[in-house]
Amino acid sequence: MLYRLSALWARAEIALAALLAALVTVLILVNVATRSARMAIFWIDEAAIYAMIWMTFLAASAAVHQRTAVAVTLVPDMLSGRSRARLTAVLDLVALGFGLAIAWFCWIWFDPAGFAAAGFDIEAFQGATFNFIYAEPTTTLGIRKAWVWLIMLIFSFGFVLHALANLSRSLPVALKGGEEASTGDAA
Repeated sequence: MLYRLSALWARAEIALAALLAALVTVLILVNVATRSARMAIFWIDEAAIYAMIWMTFLAASAAVHQRTAVAVTLVPDMLSGRSRARLTAVLDLVALGFGLAIAWFCWIWFDPAGFAAAGFDIEAFQGATFNFIYAEPTTTLGIRKAWVWLIMLIFSFGFVLHALANLSRSLPVALKGGEEASTGDAA
């Protein structure tokens, strides 16, 4: 069940990342055309950058699910099936720890409890915490950067979900010592 949820989330991440890749392409082409016509639209640069950032984080999270992240496989390739299965489980545990750390840092950064305690009043929140996450605007788009940084919360959720799903599959194999973990857990 957890792995199916992870797979569904990964498919949504990839679909959204693909749409954002298309958006980046369109924005860059419009940018080139408007600059060539000496009628540059300056917010397009910033929009393309933010779309690229969102695309990257979504695809990176999906790569955790698919186990397609860049990796050095020198050590796993030298190990037997049982040792490789154990190493896979340990690496999944490390990935889960990393994802939980990112989620914790996002909790501290966004401080939803503090924001709620301030009655969702941005100025009261800033005055009490000196945290300006909800008020700082982007340079040319004029939207609050919190909307751009929201990808970190989405990324940490997906990362933790995928790491948990991978661990739920690799840990039993590692404990039994089977060969299945060495194949990469195809969905």
